[in-house]
Amino acid sequence: MNDKIHLKVITHEKIVYEKDIDELYVQAKDGKIGFLKNHTPMICALGIGVTKAVSDNKPQCIATMGGILQFSNNNATILTDVAELDCDIDIARANHAKERAEARLRAKEDNLDVLRAQIALSKAIARISAKDNKHF
Repeated sequence: MNDKIHLKVITHEKIVYEKDIDELYVQAKDGKIGFLKNHTPMICALGIGVTKAVSDNKPQCIATMGGILQFSNNNATILTDVAELDCDIDIARANHAKERAEARLRAKEDNLDVLRAQIALSKAIARISAKDNKHF
């Protein structure tokens, strides 16, 4: 009997991550949720944030930009539009995106799409947090 959780993170383009892990932490719409083996089955909407998979005490952080998580019978599947492994994140680009979004929000221009700027800021913060591995 497998004593691990099988995690698969899938975008429209590819399988970003697939591995047997010991622990899983996600940013759900309602807050952070953690999973260990034999967790109660559930489906939840994900927010923009960091997914953290731990295997043999080694964390792997993945910036996930919303989506859905299904957990059942120690199988976790995340379907998302965008997912980036921490090792693939360009930290300089993420920091620049964060600075741009913050500047747009501070400027308070009449034609500013506030929601779009807030989402851009959230995505940049998720990437930075995943890269720094400091989210959880």
